[in-house]
Amino acid sequence: MRAPLSPATDLPALYRVVLDAVGELERAGERAEAGRIRNAATEAYSTSWNEDGLKRLEQLAARCRDALEETRRSRPRPRRLR
Repeated sequence: MRAPLSPATDLPALYRVVLDAVGELERAGERAEAGRIRNAATEAYSTSWNEDGLKRLEQLAARCRDALEETRRSRPRPRRLR
């Protein structure tokens, strides 16, 4: 079982996870959504070093995962050459 998250120790790492996922979204062509998530993450990171800020970053990380998965599902798979 994972220990409870501590804002002071876990917030920077979670912020980095969100920013890395934002970079993936940008590379996938989802720049508008990536920008919205980055702005929300920056706001959460710069104002709320508490449980609420941690929860908000967790939500944004999940939003990135969902957006990336949707992007991957909606793209046609390349055809294989035989």
